[in-house]
Amino acid sequence: MNLNKREIALERASVLKMRIKDYLDAREHIQRGLLLTDEIRKRQVEIMKLLSATSEEFADWHWQLRNRIRDVETLHKFLPLTEKEIEEIKEVSKVYRWAISPYYLSLIDPEDIYSPIKLLAVPSSFELGDHIHTLDPMAEEFTNPAGAITRRYPDRLIINVTNECAMYCRHCQRRRNIGDVDRMSPQKQIQESIDYIRDNPEIRDVLLTGGDPLTMGNQALEWILSELRKIEHVEIIRIGSRTPVTMPMRITDKLVSMLKKYHPLYLNTHFNHPMEVTREAKIACEKLSNAGIILGNQAVLLNGINNDKFVMRCLNQELLKIRVRPYYLFHAKHVRGTMHFNTSIDDGIEIMEYLRGYTSGLAIPYYIVNAPLGKGKTPIMPEYIISRGKNSFTLRTWEGEVIVYENHPSMPILEMIKKKHK
Repeated sequence: MNLNKREIALERASVLKMRIKDYLDAREHIQRGLLLTDEIRKRQVEIMKLLSATSEEFADWHWQLRNRIRDVETLHKFLPLTEKEIEEIKEVSKVYRWAISPYYLSLIDPEDIYSPIKLLAVPSSFELGDHIHTLDPMAEEFTNPAGAITRRYPDRLIINVTNECAMYCRHCQRRRNIGDVDRMSPQKQIQESIDYIRDNPEIRDVLLTGGDPLTMGNQALEWILSELRKIEHVEIIRIGSRTPVTMPMRITDKLVSMLKKYHPLYLNTHFNHPMEVTREAKIACEKLSNAGIILGNQAVLLNGINNDKFVMRCLNQELLKIRVRPYYLFHAKHVRGTMHFNTSIDDGIEIMEYLRGYTSGLAIPYYIVNAPLGKGKTPIMPEYIISRGKNSFTLRTWEGEVIVYENHPSMPILEMIKKKHK
């Protein structure tokens, strides 16, 4: 049967429409913060009542830090915990620190025992079941040449500037550093780190992390940024922060005005679930973007949170709506106390296989396995090359179609120009 071009296009569009139906159906059941603004606000009002706070106080990041929920009795006022859960949280507290900002607590649905936000924030007895794995699988203690530095690569390094966070994630890779007291790295240690960078001209990219650098005051943070900007060979400064997710009111106009003085400046944040992409998070990220700060997201693949192709697709598309580019999807590290969050690499490959072709390239992060003992990031991806011939590749498309693609060696362009003018 002869079809004209428009009929062929319509037939293809019909096929593509069927390919997206399963996602559209699944998305209806995925919790999304931007759609649940009213419910979140109601919980915030309840939390303010319980903590005797005003709306102005709740919107103040200093108040949020001071009033993090750190004891099970206060937590139980908001969440209907069972006696068993209460005892488990008390037992975990003896080994691992926890704290939840009042804002982040408002994202938990008290009636949902499987709430992904609850799993991310509230201690679980699963944390005590691992006696095999280490607290430092990346061997960061052996990649510390000076000060508070971690160095794994030739041209870039990390400065760990604080151990404090607005919320201590239960999957934290650096839980060994949290301790019992919030503390900024001593200025002498940070100065030693800056001196090391100054003395090593191959270092062009510096990442400030911790803990969370944005729990520091503007003045302390600006001192570090200004000192780094005095070093000519430092081209890029990055900040790793989860505060746009866990305490978005930290992104104040004063903070943004200070940060934009130190361009090129990048901020990588850490959204793990679409429920975390809220109205407040959107406002925070837009402030940063409007100041020219490039935002990337570093999610972690977590069992029961986002190891689902529809959830991850939804997360990445929600992030693009608030101008955050999905950058990395990290395979969870084998950190003691977090192993219940670990997934198989197959889960990650399935997600990456699904994302390709089913969403825009902007919504597809790199899937990364961190090699143990600090040996660096290793990208993992589905295999699209089936075989290779002398002058061709046999490839698999995103739809599973097998094609042969010609592959001829190219002549260097300069030689082509020389031949043309002979």
